[in-house]
Amino acid sequence: MRLLEIQSSPRGESSDSITLTKSFIEACKSDNASIVVDTLNVWHERLPEFDYQAIGAKYKAVKHETMTEVESNVWERIQLLIGRFQNADRIVLGTPMWNFSLPYKLKQLIDLVAQRNYLFSYDGKQYGPLLKVEKAVAVYTRGSRFLEGTPIPPSFDHQAPYLDFWLRLIGVRDLRTVIVDNAWNRDRQESEVSLGKGRATLEQLVEWFLN
Repeated sequence: MRLLEIQSSPRGESSDSITLTKSFIEACKSDNASIVVDTLNVWHERLPEFDYQAIGAKYKAVKHETMTEVESNVWERIQLLIGRFQNADRIVLGTPMWNFSLPYKLKQLIDLVAQRNYLFSYDGKQYGPLLKVEKAVAVYTRGSRFLEGTPIPPSFDHQAPYLDFWLRLIGVRDLRTVIVDNAWNRDRQESEVSLGKGRATLEQLVEWFLN
């Protein structure tokens, strides 16, 4: 089984999202030693900028037009990233919430790999998934909670709804999400309770994820 692990926090071992996903993966590996993990940390990958050359390559690829040397080079780097998604049987993704949304490096990865005719299809009317990822787990950590009647109601959540939609769009057939609220809190005891619940939920997903 080939597992793509996507890490989105720059905090390394201090990151709650990375700690949770790594513990989940280790539990999976203890039950299935044949798992091969490809770890894609968006902060370590030196992702190419999605700039003038990259977007030029994108449109030329769709239209099957000849690229410049610079465009060809950046498109090759993008295709290598796309290939890591295409090769995956399972995906485990963890991300903190930044300003009610995603870390910008994770959004950069999505903008690079979410290419028409590679991860999804579009015929002018409908979108279709092109990956065949049977199962995925997404772990979302947050410093607080979304509550109606507060300054951050659920409608401000641009983290989980967006990523859940995107993962299904590209071809994840069965997605389970684990949301850990209050992961960073002045009351560290409250945070530990939240993180403990997150770990327990992930432990319960191991058998489902592997089968």
